[in-house]
Amino acid sequence: MAFHFTSGDDAELPVNHDINVTPFIDVMLVLLIIFMVAAPLATVDTKVDLPVSNAAPSTKPEQPVFLTVKADGGLLVNEDPVARSGIGPAVEAATGGDREQRVYLSADRTVAYEDLMDAMNGLRSAGYLHVALVGAEGGNR
Repeated sequence: MAFHFTSGDDAELPVNHDINVTPFIDVMLVLLIIFMVAAPLATVDTKVDLPVSNAAPSTKPEQPVFLTVKADGGLLVNEDPVARSGIGPAVEAATGGDREQRVYLSADRTVAYEDLMDAMNGLRSAGYLHVALVGAEGGNR
């Protein structure tokens, strides 16, 4: 970049058409470093002990259908024991084939998350998409 100055007072300076990109590159490098440091912090796994719900209980139908996952992994539809492969037919018998009826899913606190998801997948594969999770009332343990 060279400037040429004239000796006259009324002469104008020439227009410089070059853009200095160094500040833009500096800003981009700083942002890159910030995101490289912040990204691993956002993916930290934390062990979570979920609390009981303190939400107001909703009204239940006259004859609700409960699917319960016991601590030993056994399943109950209302009070009847059911095998994992028989979730669909057992819930269908309990609801009278009404797939729009809400099914209440409850599980023991010690049940593995995978077992709970297996029960939910069994309901979904049987066509029951309206599932409500049941929790203990109140905020005390």
